[in-house]
Amino acid sequence: MQFYKGIAALSDFRQAKLLTQLKQVDPSITAVSAEYVHIAHIDGKLSAADDKKLAELTSYGTPFNGSAKGDLYFVVPRPGTISPWSSKATDIVHNSGLSAVKRLERGIAYYIEGEAQTSELIDELLHDRMTEAVLTDFDAAKELFEDHQPKKLTRIDITSGKHALVEANHSLGLALAPDEIDYLYEAYSELGRNPTDVELMMFAQVNSEHCRHKIFNADWKIDGKPQTKSLFKMIKNTYEKGGEDVLSAYHDNAAVLKGPVAGRFFADDTGKYTYHKEPVHSVIKVETHNHPTAIAPIPGAATGIGGEIRDEAATGRGAKSKMGLTGFSVSNLEIPNAKRPWEHHYGKPDRIVSALDIMLDAPIGGAGYANEFGRPNLLGYFRTYQQKSAETVWGYHKPIMIAGGLGNIREQHVQKNRLPAGALIIVLGGPSMLIGLGGGAASSINIGSSLEDLDFASVQRGNGEIERRAQEVIDRCWSQGKNNPIISIHDVGAGGLSNALPELIHDSDRGAQFELRDIPSAELGLSPLEIWCNESQERYVLGIDPKDLKRFTEICERERCPFAVVGKASSEQQLVLNDRLFDNQPIDLPMNVLFGKPPKMTRQFNNSPTEQPSLDLTKVDLDEAVDRILKLPSVGSKKFLITIGDRTVGGLVTRDQMVGPWQVPVSDVAVSASTYDSEAGEAMAIGERSPLAVINAPAAARMAISEAITNIAAADISKLSDIKLSANWMAAAGFKNEDQNLYESVKTVGEEFAPALGITIPVGKDSMSMRTAWDDKSVTAPVSLVITGFSPVKNVNNTLTPLLKLDEETDLILVNLGRDRPSLGGSALAQVYNQTGGDTPDVNAETIKEFFHKLTDLKANDKILAYHDRSDGGLFTTLAEMAFASRCGLDINLSDLAGSTLEKLFNEEIGVVLQVKSVDSKAVLAAFGKNAQQIGKPKTYQHIDIVDGNTKFSKSRAELESAWADTSYQIQKLRDNPASAVQELATISDEKDPGLSPKLTFNLDTKVYKDGPRVAILREQGVNGHIEMAAAFDKAGFTTIDVHLYDIISGKHDLNDFVGLAACGGFSYGDVLGAGEGWAKTILFSPDLRDKFKKFFERPDTFSLGVCNGCQALAALKELIPGADNWPSFQRNESEQFEARVVSTKITESPSIFFKDMTGSILPIPVAHGEGRAQFASNKQAISALVAMQYVDNHGKPTESYPSNPNGSPDGITALTTPDGRATILMPHPERAFQTRQLSWHPADWGPDSPWLKIFQNARDWVEKS
Repeated sequence: MQFYKGIAALSDFRQAKLLTQLKQVDPSITAVSAEYVHIAHIDGKLSAADDKKLAELTSYGTPFNGSAKGDLYFVVPRPGTISPWSSKATDIVHNSGLSAVKRLERGIAYYIEGEAQTSELIDELLHDRMTEAVLTDFDAAKELFEDHQPKKLTRIDITSGKHALVEANHSLGLALAPDEIDYLYEAYSELGRNPTDVELMMFAQVNSEHCRHKIFNADWKIDGKPQTKSLFKMIKNTYEKGGEDVLSAYHDNAAVLKGPVAGRFFADDTGKYTYHKEPVHSVIKVETHNHPTAIAPIPGAATGIGGEIRDEAATGRGAKSKMGLTGFSVSNLEIPNAKRPWEHHYGKPDRIVSALDIMLDAPIGGAGYANEFGRPNLLGYFRTYQQKSAETVWGYHKPIMIAGGLGNIREQHVQKNRLPAGALIIVLGGPSMLIGLGGGAASSINIGSSLEDLDFASVQRGNGEIERRAQEVIDRCWSQGKNNPIISIHDVGAGGLSNALPELIHDSDRGAQFELRDIPSAELGLSPLEIWCNESQERYVLGIDPKDLKRFTEICERERCPFAVVGKASSEQQLVLNDRLFDNQPIDLPMNVLFGKPPKMTRQFNNSPTEQPSLDLTKVDLDEAVDRILKLPSVGSKKFLITIGDRTVGGLVTRDQMVGPWQVPVSDVAVSASTYDSEAGEAMAIGERSPLAVINAPAAARMAISEAITNIAAADISKLSDIKLSANWMAAAGFKNEDQNLYESVKTVGEEFAPALGITIPVGKDSMSMRTAWDDKSVTAPVSLVITGFSPVKNVNNTLTPLLKLDEETDLILVNLGRDRPSLGGSALAQVYNQTGGDTPDVNAETIKEFFHKLTDLKANDKILAYHDRSDGGLFTTLAEMAFASRCGLDINLSDLAGSTLEKLFNEEIGVVLQVKSVDSKAVLAAFGKNAQQIGKPKTYQHIDIVDGNTKFSKSRAELESAWADTSYQIQKLRDNPASAVQELATISDEKDPGLSPKLTFNLDTKVYKDGPRVAILREQGVNGHIEMAAAFDKAGFTTIDVHLYDIISGKHDLNDFVGLAACGGFSYGDVLGAGEGWAKTILFSPDLRDKFKKFFERPDTFSLGVCNGCQALAALKELIPGADNWPSFQRNESEQFEARVVSTKITESPSIFFKDMTGSILPIPVAHGEGRAQFASNKQAISALVAMQYVDNHGKPTESYPSNPNGSPDGITALTTPDGRATILMPHPERAFQTRQLSWHPADWGPDSPWLKIFQNARDWVEKS
């Protein structure tokens, strides 16, 4: 074991923040500093040369200049686990030739000065007890690498009765019901043997509520009368009554919807990227990951995202996720120094984290995973809710963490094929580790119902980079069309292999023989139960024909993705797991015992009305109500959730959350293009109105569906039945009237409302344990239905947004789709005054159908200029958000609306606000009849003025938007660099800020080229931006070739065959050991690779482009690139956060071949990076660097101010070149903006090709002239 130190672990502001927190624990503490300590587990002894290499690999970031005095608190990964950081760093070490290093791990050494005694409170501040441990000396880290002897199989002796099963149920956390214990006792008695612990854990996972959905499949009795349908059958009724264009529903990992014919762009068997004209079908899925997020928010949310991505990928015979969504429901935040008047402290059990901690950490975990994998997150919701009604405290101590998305699948791969006997069963992805054990069962019970130690066992860990590698393997397989070697595929999620492998073979009516010791495992000491049942993430199981093994092996080796053949399918319906190490069989079970018919659950209730108090809002002050509502998280800005997530990766996003030149997050819908060459696309939107369920659960369900429809209606959708829904149900089953509320809600959705709309629900999920109990307290979630709508889109360019047009005379029209008399029950207004009760909003299907039909006609005739739905916060919020996005004011008159002023402004009945030309107002009002009323006009003066009879309201747009942004600001200030948060908030008050202001100094030409010079689209493991890079160069007339670094190592591709090299964006090796530096050092430390790249860079007929991660990698390779001596390294953003934004850049005068004739142009461009701050070795180097592009503010001036400069680079530097201009690096993403529609905002007069296409055309012109 060797240590490599010297890298700072804390920035100045984080160090100061930590010191303040420590002083609150112990005032005697005077100082704190921290450094990263890299711990190398070495086999033997490193040579001097290898020691130097390892020292170089672990030298990145900012040097540690602090003091190593004081008490040591050494925070390391929890012994018995391997951190995701270690997995990625060890890959770099091995690919750099350091085979003697068995594993590289990293800890943080905190040095605390003062008179403080070792304290548990200090430990709590410094580490996450679920994933980390605190050591008091460095040598104790050897515990991380201790090898343990493999543990043996355990058998449960039932010869003396079933009490042993009852004890195992408790000690193993199986969450088996009494009738299931009876079933197992009888089954094993008939088999004439004792069960093994492996078999029992497997049975518990396969048959858990999480996996089997027992409540949704249960029989129901109401008032003693048996009901004819289960909850699931009521949902399936929507498919039976509809089902149009649904190609697969209910029986796979995701549903499949029919898509348009378009040119899907991917590399063929030769590596050449081409368009493939074919149907582009959609896969859709929405999952939840509630329990893991409650106990360990970062890994819980991360693996929630990862699991849903795998669901899409494992659909049919292999698919690929394209765009994602994330949502959160939590209890009150209680932000320090920003506690809201409606928040009252109630406490929580120790085993879960607070709502605030969830929202500080879980979004980072989820976004970080999606960023690393390479999936844009375009949609979401965020609700805080905690109220007491009668004797029940409602809320989300057990949070909702929702993860969903949409992907694409080829037509010939929609259905899984049946595995033949003899098919090889493969585990693809990462190794087994002792993590996530029993999570399927853990997620199936209420928090507080299991042993606290079992929560530790169910904590998971995410590694998006290896999931990316597994996805690349799947992509290589499905790209082969009819030659796809995958026969059937299943993701590994809840229950681990113990669930995935049986389900894979069960789907084909097969049995199988498996070998336990062929399952890849990172820990030698695991027991058979731990190997078979752990929930290590980033894994798939799949079946292939033995003749395809060589081809599949070559694919995996190229992508550096681990895999293993672990068994064979058999015709005998028996599941056998052999263990050659101990010469026994941990499993030898008939399939019908595992998947048989354990006793079916029966649920029953007697109809019981819920008594509700009336609302009393007579003393509410309008100004105070506005301020409170705008600060309610479900109403306020969600920017802190959005800018941390990449929204442009893949290059197919045409509508994300950000709207207008000021990039305000108010979009109703997410839209992506089907392909680069098509105007067709896909849309998705969310609807969720859970607080209403406390009063009227069926109404809440109808409202959720209607909200999803009014949101997704902003996209260009042909007909209402094109919309398909995912229904995600959360409830505290068995608590008081919640079974009745659940049943009635499902019934209204499945039997009444959705069929009346003609809409199908082909996919969904349920979580029936939404109650947290501790001591004598409890918090219960109301029945919570989260609806996600998905639909094909005719033309992605025709999406409506809330951005108002101010260059002509227009009117604002309210279309009310609710009841004539507005209701405030369950509203944001009621919540911020801590009231429940009253009548809730509601809606009927015919009104929604009629609205959608009329809106579609008006859109087709270009009658709608802007569009925004009415939801949380009511009409006031709808109007305010339109003004915020447009930096304008409004003149509003409510006199003709029904109800009091408060009811008019804050009722949350379904509705929309439309902006139309004044000349079209009469026709639009006539189209919607009595449901529509003209309510006002926008104006350039940035003041919102509202009149309702004698009541007047008047406030500036800046004041209101600052209140609306306050929750986002408060969390951003706690989570990120507070200076950055302050700077961003200040931009809201600048009424002279013109927003993004492009300026072109050139004309973009349409060019046709005769031939296609070859460009290497270079990637390394973890890179995820190669497809859009290839598409951009392809558009400019190049022949683009998929080149993995492995191809150059293996000799498959020769750099001599290319004129250009494009190093792409992403997360090579997950950006550990320095962003892009792992990629670079695998080249620098290999004499052969070093020579090949050096010769390529030196050839005068070649060019090189590095973007984002590729920019970081080429900067680290500067010693090989002529003229790159003064290039900087790229370090952590000043905000200390991943930044995904559209910002302005100015192209400076430089010799770069890419920016020829573009000098002086100011263009909006996407950025998506966590380490983009240029750091020069010296002032001389900074002065001598050839800068090609700078970040500028909205007035066109180079800036270091956040967020116009998203990373804090000096002088706004974001692109550099060499004296001959052949090599250029830049952190922003022009390849994600070569089509105008890829920008979330652009001038209306830009054509389909963006000005950014010119840099690729310039490269093509340079080759032509060279």
